[in-house]
Amino acid sequence: MDLSIIIPLIDEAESLPELSQWIEKVMLENNYTYEIIMIDDGSSDNSWEVIEKLRRQNQNIKGIKFQRNYGKSAALNEGFKTCKGDVVITMDADLQDSPDEIPELRRMILENGFDIVSGWKKKRFDNKLSKNIPSKLFNAATRKASGIFLHDFNCGLKSYRKKVVKSIEVYGEMHRYIPLLAKWAGFKKFGEKVVQHYPRKYGKTKFGWIRFINGFLDLASIVFVGKFRKNPMHFFGLWGTISFLFGLGVFVYLAITKYFFYKVGLTQRPLFFFAILAMIIGTQLFLAGFLGELISRNAADRNSYLIEERLGFNT
Repeated sequence: MDLSIIIPLIDEAESLPELSQWIEKVMLENNYTYEIIMIDDGSSDNSWEVIEKLRRQNQNIKGIKFQRNYGKSAALNEGFKTCKGDVVITMDADLQDSPDEIPELRRMILENGFDIVSGWKKKRFDNKLSKNIPSKLFNAATRKASGIFLHDFNCGLKSYRKKVVKSIEVYGEMHRYIPLLAKWAGFKKFGEKVVQHYPRKYGKTKFGWIRFINGFLDLASIVFVGKFRKNPMHFFGLWGTISFLFGLGVFVYLAITKYFFYKVGLTQRPLFFFAILAMIIGTQLFLAGFLGELISRNAADRNSYLIEERLGFNT
C-alpha cells in the first residue's frame, strides 16, 4: 500500500465529506493505493454516522470510534498501530490542511530519504494573540530543548516512513513532540515543507491557551524521560548526593566552629536549619530515584483505550 492517511477528529461532521472527496481526488490523480483511517475521539455530534456513510461510498475509508475522548495523541497512536501504508500521512480534519500537499510530502520521504517531513504553516490564519504568538514561543523552546530545527512542531500535516510510526509510542499530549520521540528511537533525518494553511470553514477550534501551558510541561517531561527513563537514579541520585553532601558539609562546619570559636548552640544558628533541610531533600531525592527505578521496570500499559467500534479493519 502506498499511503496511509490518519485523521484524528472530534466533532467534525460538517467537514468530513468535503475532506474525503478532496483526498480521494488527489489519490486518483496520482494512482495511489491508500487507506484513510479516521479516528473519532469521542465526538458529541454525528461524526461517526458520517464516517459510516463515507465508508459505504469508498471502501478505502476505515474508522475507529473511541468510547470517550482520550485526546489527539491517543488517536494518532491507535492509527499508527493499525496503518499499513509505506508512507504515513497525518492531517487534521478541519480542512485547514490541504490534501494537495500529500504527493510532495510522500516524494520527500521516498526520494529525499527523510524519516519525517513536517509541514510548516508559514502563513497562518489563526488568531495572532491566542495562537500565533504562543505557537512561536512554543516552537522556539522546543527547538532549543530537542536539538531538532523545525519551525512548526505542532503542525498536524506530516509524513512519516512506516518504520518510524511503528517504532514510537505516542501518549498523553506527546503528539506535539513526535519528531523528538523519533529522535530518541534512533531516527535522524527530519525534513520540512512549507504548506498551505486555510481558514477554518466549519465549527471552531478545539484548543485554547491551555494547550501551550500543557505543551511546555510535556516538553520538560519528554526531555527528562528521553534522557533518564532507563536510569532515573542517574538524575535523582546525582542531585540527592549533591544536596546531602552540601547539608552535611554545612553541619560539619557548624559543629567545628561551635567547638573551637563559638559557644552558641547549633539550633540558634540559621545555617543549622538549612543544613538539615538540604540533607532531608537529598534523602528524598534518593528515595525518588529508587522508586523511579522500580516503576521503570514495572511500567503498566499507558496506551489502553476503550474502542466502541471499528470499521473496515476486518477486510
